Amino acid sequence: MKFLYCLPLITIVLACQPTAESPENLISNPFLIPLNEPIDYAKTTAEDLEEYTLLTLSEAAKDIESIKAVESPSFDNVFAAMDAANNKMTKASNNCFMLYWVSPDSLTRVTGLSGYKKIDSLFTVIYSDKGLFNQMLSFSNSIDYENLEDYKKNLVDDIIDGLRRSGVNLDEDQLIEYKRLTQKINDLTSRYSNNMNTSNELLELDEAGAEGLPENFKETYSFGEGKYQVPVINATNGPVMKNASLEATRKAYYVKFNNRAADKNLDILDTLVQKRYELAQLMGHDTYAEYNLTPKMAKNPETVWEFINDLVEKTTEKAKMDLALLDKARAKDVSQPNAVLDPWDVSYYKNELLKTEYNVDSEKIREYLSMDDCLEGMFTLYQNLLGLEFRKVENGSVWYEEVEMYEVFEEGHLKGRFYLDLFPRPNKESWFYGVPLVDGRLMKDGYEVPISMLLGNFTRPTETLPSLLSHGELSTLFHEFGHIVDGMSYGGDFAIQANSKSDFSEAMSQIFENWIWDYETLSTFAMHYKTGEVLPKELFDNMVRAKNITSGLSAINSLRRCIYDLNLYDLYDPNSKIPTDDIWKKIDKELGLMDAFVDGTHPQSSWIHINTHPVYMYGYLWSDVYAQDMFSVFEENGLQDQATGMRYRKLILANGTQRDVVEAVEEFLGRPSNNEAYMRGLGLE
Repeated sequence: MKFLYCLPLITIVLACQPTAESPENLISNPFLIPLNEPIDYAKTTAEDLEEYTLLTLSEAAKDIESIKAVESPSFDNVFAAMDAANNKMTKASNNCFMLYWVSPDSLTRVTGLSGYKKIDSLFTVIYSDKGLFNQMLSFSNSIDYENLEDYKKNLVDDIIDGLRRSGVNLDEDQLIEYKRLTQKINDLTSRYSNNMNTSNELLELDEAGAEGLPENFKETYSFGEGKYQVPVINATNGPVMKNASLEATRKAYYVKFNNRAADKNLDILDTLVQKRYELAQLMGHDTYAEYNLTPKMAKNPETVWEFINDLVEKTTEKAKMDLALLDKARAKDVSQPNAVLDPWDVSYYKNELLKTEYNVDSEKIREYLSMDDCLEGMFTLYQNLLGLEFRKVENGSVWYEEVEMYEVFEEGHLKGRFYLDLFPRPNKESWFYGVPLVDGRLMKDGYEVPISMLLGNFTRPTETLPSLLSHGELSTLFHEFGHIVDGMSYGGDFAIQANSKSDFSEAMSQIFENWIWDYETLSTFAMHYKTGEVLPKELFDNMVRAKNITSGLSAINSLRRCIYDLNLYDLYDPNSKIPTDDIWKKIDKELGLMDAFVDGTHPQSSWIHINTHPVYMYGYLWSDVYAQDMFSVFEENGLQDQATGMRYRKLILANGTQRDVVEAVEEFLGRPSNNEAYMRGLGLE
């Protein structure tokens, strides 16, 4: 295989793949469309996807060879051309992976995954191409580089850094090993995700076992008189764990939920962690976390550990108070003064306290939050605040009949497009995501508008009930749609700069969760699905009073996952491997709050982040500090103030990596950022 790396890139691609048909013969392929025309997803086939993938591979390889052949490297013929080739590959890769996640057709899913892997392999080849790298270095050492506008200079620096991080400076044998490891890691992550999404666990209950579950929920999962089959998925987790009166039901569900795909994924995770460690070592880093964090805001593991440990210190006392409150509720319920609170009890007794002490019933609140009303209210907020217009495309061509398609406009001009795929179905990815499909970019014949998809797994409607959301699920909806408008807001010249630093990207979604805690906003769409009654102000005020009832414990639970993530990827020792179950026990002992790990369960076997987003969990808290600080500007100026919203959109959402994110945030705030608003939000002023 060594000789391949000396051959031209186009030779490598064409030697490894069946010959792609010429564009003339692919004119009917629904993926090959004019600028800003929507893909006819309803007519796409696995064969179309494969042809599209092969054509993309061939064209992108030719593009890179052309860049390498230029005699006088310039910004336009190297870096702008690189952005164009990268954009072409990214669009195909995104479509392949999206259809692998959501297509109801098994052959399309298989083809999508295969296509994604092929394109990813070409990315690996390109980003470790020494000829391409030399062209880039040649330009970066020129006077023309020094005279570039800042955002173009940032693009040059980021692309060159990307190549360095992808092994371009390795020798031939090391480069072969780099490519072998990245291929192995990609295979492992795909297998892990597939196992997780196809686990299909069910909990069968009789009437006694279903005691306490909402009648609407029971109706949805009834399969005979007094019998229920509850799928163990994200959409059912909250309703069961918060409401099942019988402890045996909560425990049975908890064990099943935290054992999804454990028979296959525990071994995969062990190998995945090891291979990522080997990759980091090959790249000259002590740990995978060190390698992974280099391009992020945090920069290094020491900064992340300091951030996490500081939050642990600040939230532990509140968490102890929260646990004492829950222990007391459980002891009273079971009439045992020394009763031990188990992990499957936490959500239930928190919900009991909400109902008995604060008069807040999450299932009653759900009746005021139908999906259709929530979407309408959410769209209205985002449109008014950000100066955008969303138009539903009737009879839009989509990959599944429930999926909805929208176009985004600003002052009559097409700004973007998004799809909503909101409900679970067999073999669909089981988490919640704002998924980018196309990043905005200036093209020769116009501006290519961004396209995104909101992938959700909310409770689906039935013949007698609309989809009803909990307030927490409404927060998830607002959060994920925040990713959508982030994508729609970008209008920069280059697609590579469309997305922000990954440990800041959640901030631009988290900030919008705050509006569902504003009665003026919530009351515009929170109406009872039967009567049309607006959510009572008294009930909302009770919700606000109870907002931080277990804020310390919730923070610690998030930090516990951050610490686990870092244990896997920063503390891994190949000579003294710790079983991944034992890491949970180690962390619980260090935190000193409760034994949250349950023997016989393996939550790490169905946790998407440690699989496809390693060293990412801290980013949710890191981002949230920025999110709450930026929200304080809206609190000062008015939550419906469009001038502030437009300024936020232009400075933050539209930025990507065109300018330093800290500078952009400080300009929006008018001062350096701090964590005061975040701590207030936890009730820890």
